[in-house]
Amino acid sequence: MLSLSKHKRPLLMGILNITPDSFSDGGRYSTVSRAVARALEMQKQGADIIDIGGESTRPGAAAVSVAQELRRVIPVIQRLAPRLEIPISIDTSKAEVAREAIAAGASLVNDVTALRDPKMAAVVAQSKLPVVLMHMRGTPRTMRSKTNYRRLVPEVAAELKTAVQKAVRAGISRDKIIVDPGIGFSKTAGQNLQLLHGLAAFKKALGLPVLIGPSRKSFVAALSGPDLDQRVAGTAGAVAAGIILGADIVRVHDVTEIKSIINVIASIAKQSRGYICQNSV
Repeated sequence: MLSLSKHKRPLLMGILNITPDSFSDGGRYSTVSRAVARALEMQKQGADIIDIGGESTRPGAAAVSVAQELRRVIPVIQRLAPRLEIPISIDTSKAEVAREAIAAGASLVNDVTALRDPKMAAVVAQSKLPVVLMHMRGTPRTMRSKTNYRRLVPEVAAELKTAVQKAVRAGISRDKIIVDPGIGFSKTAGQNLQLLHGLAAFKKALGLPVLIGPSRKSFVAALSGPDLDQRVAGTAGAVAAGIILGADIVRVHDVTEIKSIINVIASIAKQSRGYICQNSV
């Protein structure tokens, strides 16, 4: 079982996209053998969680069917479950996919729509597993048109608070809930920076563990440069800022590089007040 309280540093979630069209690595791990090899590689590099997704959520992406998503992710989870020593997260907004992934061996649900599927809350509640509730307005196809906020951080926090309340009413224990402000989802480049800047206030408003996912995103490329090496360096900067401001989990593509960042910041923090998380999931 995933427990933040047992860790003295933020956790690193490695991204495994089993899709042909994800914005950064689409198609690289679209076969079962390549996906399994990549997950095992990320574990060796120091990942604490492997997050497996079978549907792209890049801006403008079209939805895929439940059947297609299941064909992509379930064989990989089945192969990995007996081999990995770290938890598997299923990145899905579909209750049926979550249910099948849990049966195959996933032990965390990462829902970018924060339980929008009417059946998702019941699936998570029945499983008694942790869940990530992410903020997004609209869908990946429409979210670029839904960036009108009057007060960004309070509004994102308030909308996620509503999702948390829905989860608790459905029987999901509050200590199983992780929140994600949704960097890159229905936010402009400037708003992504505002979210990172306001992360401490966001975390205080919700009183729950926080996951951030700035990895290789366009706002990072705009600041650091479009090449992969530049995006990795820019991601490292965003992750470092996020950790200092209270992020409990960071979701990234580049495990080796970001693991080093986490270790350095955690070691520095240990010399002062230490990295302390009051919540467990």
